[in-house]
Amino acid sequence: MASLQSTIFLGAAFLLAAAVYFRSLDTAGSRSATTHLHFFMHDDYTGPHPTAMRIVSGRSLLLPTASSNDGGAANNDSATAGSTLSLLSSPRQFGDVVVLNNALTEGPRGDSARVGTAQGFAVRVSEGGIVSHLTMHMVLEASEHRGSSVTANGRIDMDAKVRESVIIGGTGKFRYARGYMLTRNYDYDLARGGVVEIDVYVRH
Repeated sequence: MASLQSTIFLGAAFLLAAAVYFRSLDTAGSRSATTHLHFFMHDDYTGPHPTAMRIVSGRSLLLPTASSNDGGAANNDSATAGSTLSLLSSPRQFGDVVVLNNALTEGPRGDSARVGTAQGFAVRVSEGGIVSHLTMHMVLEASEHRGSSVTANGRIDMDAKVRESVIIGGTGKFRYARGYMLTRNYDYDLARGGVVEIDVYVRH
């Protein structure tokens, strides 16, 4: 009899603890807030201090190997130099890797107030069109969000007017963040880069 009472007591205690635990989760969830961040990213591939750069070209895997029997070292050096120039000037293609260290500003002009930095990389994942996998950390440097960051991950199709990515986390005030990011070309072309408008909706 005593054993049965102990079992019932332990079961009741477990159910009570579970109810308190789930109630605490509900309470924490009710205190979450949604923040809208809006800024412009300056993606500069040209100029003396580019902030975006292709570091791997898909064509590099297809370069011909030099042969010691087809004209000597001088010809091989010339061919390699020509291939390198071709890689630097070739359009983006499958397998390209681009790194980013772009300014985030309040407005679209280059002299607009800076609010953060977008750092990350993109990998070209399509053989047709311009589609990349993007991982980007937006480190905020102004106002009440200074020192916090949010991280976006997603598929970027440059032919789409609006691209949507997932907010997968954050730091500081945006710890445990979830949400989504919308990007639009403001003044942009693939050869030189340009300005991208960004809206981030983050729940934290």
